[in-house]
Amino acid sequence: MKPTIVLIGGIFILAGILAGAFGAHTLENHLSNQQIASLQTGVQYQIYHGLALIIIGFNIEKIKNAKIIYWGLLVGTLLFSGSIYFLALDDIFESNFGFLWPLTPIGGSLLIFTWSLFVIQFIKLKY
Repeated sequence: MKPTIVLIGGIFILAGILAGAFGAHTLENHLSNQQIASLQTGVQYQIYHGLALIIIGFNIEKIKNAKIIYWGLLVGTLLFSGSIYFLALDDIFESNFGFLWPLTPIGGSLLIFTWSLFVIQFIKLKY
C-alpha cells in the first residue's frame, strides 16, 4: 500500500464532493445551465479519478508502471477538472480565465494516455 496515493485520492473525492455541493446549492442562481453542467463534469472526473487513485494506492505493488499511472492521473485530473472549474466560474471571479482552455484537452489527453497505459499493462499480465 502507498498511503500518499490513497490520501490524495481521498482528497480528490472530498474536494469533488465539496465543489459539487457548492455548485449545486450556492452557485446555482449565479451560473448558467452550461456552466453548472461544466462544473458537474469536472466534479465527476475528479471523483472518478480519486477512486482510481485509492485503488491504485492499495494495489501499488501489483501495478506495473504504477508511478507513471499515478502521476498521469494526478496531473491529468488537476489540468482537466481544475481548468473546467476556473472556466465555469469565470463570471463569479469577474476574471478572464479563457487562457486556461487549452489545459482541459491537455489534461483529458493525459488521462486517455494514462488509462491506455493501464489497460495495456493489464492485458500483458500473465494469470
